[in-house]
Amino acid sequence: MSRLAGCVIVTQSNEMVGSRRGFLWLWAATACVAPGATGDYLLDAPHPRLLLAKRHRRLIERERERRSLRWLQLESLLRGTRKLPEPGFAYALGYAAGGGEEYGRKAIDWALDQGDDLRQAAIVFDWCYGLLDERERRQLAAKLQAGLEKPRAADLASVQARVLAAAAVSGEIAGAPERELQWAVETWWRGMVIPALRAGKDPFPREQTYPLVEIFHVIRDNLRIDLRRDARKFFTSWPSYLLLTYYPALYPAAENEYHIPLMRRPGRPDLRVAALARAADLALVAYDPNSLEVQFLQGWAMQDSLMMRGPFGAPYEFLWANPYHPGLSYYSAPLVHYDAKRGRLVARASWDAGALWFYYGDGLMQTFEEGRIKPLTPEKFRLPLYLGGVAVAPFWGGRKFQITEENPRTFFLLGLLPRTRYDVEVDDEELFEAATDAAGILKLEFPHGRAVGVRIHEAPVGGGSGTGAGAGRRPQDRPGA
Repeated sequence: MSRLAGCVIVTQSNEMVGSRRGFLWLWAATACVAPGATGDYLLDAPHPRLLLAKRHRRLIERERERRSLRWLQLESLLRGTRKLPEPGFAYALGYAAGGGEEYGRKAIDWALDQGDDLRQAAIVFDWCYGLLDERERRQLAAKLQAGLEKPRAADLASVQARVLAAAAVSGEIAGAPERELQWAVETWWRGMVIPALRAGKDPFPREQTYPLVEIFHVIRDNLRIDLRRDARKFFTSWPSYLLLTYYPALYPAAENEYHIPLMRRPGRPDLRVAALARAADLALVAYDPNSLEVQFLQGWAMQDSLMMRGPFGAPYEFLWANPYHPGLSYYSAPLVHYDAKRGRLVARASWDAGALWFYYGDGLMQTFEEGRIKPLTPEKFRLPLYLGGVAVAPFWGGRKFQITEENPRTFFLLGLLPRTRYDVEVDDEELFEAATDAAGILKLEFPHGRAVGVRIHEAPVGGGSGTGAGAGRRPQDRPGA
C-alpha cells in the first residue's frame, strides 16, 4: 500500500497542473496499480454480478410473476414498437426478471452488433451469460476488454462503465479486469475522491448521482467493500442533501410527473437527468434500506404520480422500485441541510409543493418561489428569508440589527469573509467569537422568544476578544465541525 500511496500523490499533483497534462495524469494513475497486487479483486462468483444481488433479483422476479403495474409497463415497451433509448439494458432486464429468452436474445444481438455503450454491453454479458454460446461469449468479452483498454477518465460515468465491465468479465480475461477494479477502489476512490471530500470539495455533481450508486452496488456486492465508510460523515447526511436539492414543485411530463433536481441555470429541465435522479433515490434505498435518512427518500419516491412510464425511465423504475418497503413520511424529514465543510446551505419552508426554497453553495444562490427558479445575487439579496424554522439573511456590515421575538432561533448570515473569526455582541450577553465556513456563512443561535440587538464585526488579528464566559461557546460555527 505504501507504494500505491506514493503514486496517488504524484497523480494528484499532476492533475492540478492542468488539462494539457491529462495524458501524463492518466498514465500515472494507471501505473499506480502495482502488478501482482490484484488477487483480492479476482471475482469467481456466478453471474449475475451486476446490480442483482440475490434478494433483489428475487424481488423483480416476483414482480414479474405478480404482473405488477411496473412489470406490465416494462413488458409493453419491450413488446412494442417504440424505440428504446437503452435497448441492451432494457431487454437484458426483461430476461433477468424471467420474461423469456426472446428478450435475452434481443439484448445479445444488440450488444454484438451495436453495443458501443460499455456499461450496457457489460450488463448484457452479465445478465444474459447463460444464453451466450462460446463464440458469443468470446466476442462480447473481447468487446469489453477493448473498452477497458481505452484511456481512463475519472468522471463518474466513465468509472461506472469500467467498473461494471471489469466485474462482468473478471475471470474471463487475465489480469485486466482485476487491475481495473483495484484502480477504481484504491486509486480513484481512496486516492482522488476521498482526499477531495476531506478537503471540503464535493466531486459528485448533483446530476451524476446515479452512476455513483451503481458503483456502490457493484463494489459491495462483489468485493464486500462499502465505499461510503471512507467518508462516513459526508454520506450519512448525503440522502438529506439529495432530498432537499429537489425543487418543491412537481414537473408534469407526458408519461409521469417528476421532481426536478438542482439546476445550475434556469430553463427547461432535462427529463433524463430527472429520471436518473429518481432512479438513484430508489437504488440508494435498495443499497441501504434501514438508514433513517434513506427511508425518507423512500417515502418521497413512492408517490404514484412519480412512477416512470417512459421508454427511458421505465426499466430503472422496474429494476429499483420496492413498493413493499414502508419507508418514512418525508414530512418528518429535516427542512434544512447545512454542510460547513463545503460551505453549502439548502432549506425549504415546508414540504408543500408551493413552499419557498433556497440554495447557496458552489458559487450558486437560488430561490424557488411562485413555481419557478429565481437566481439570486448579493445585490438583490437584501431581506431575510424564513425557511423551515431558520432565517437566512445577508450580512449587514458592522451595524446593529434586531432579532424580534417572532424570529427563528437559528440564523445563517451570508456574505462574510470565508474562514474568518468574528466578534458577536448580543444584548445582555457577553461578547463571543464565531467563525465562518468555507463560503463565508456564519451560523448563530439566538435566544428564542426574546427580542435582542446583535452586532457583528471581524475579530482582531491574533484574537483577544471573546475571552469571557461566553467565548467559544458555539463550536458548531467552526469550519469542519
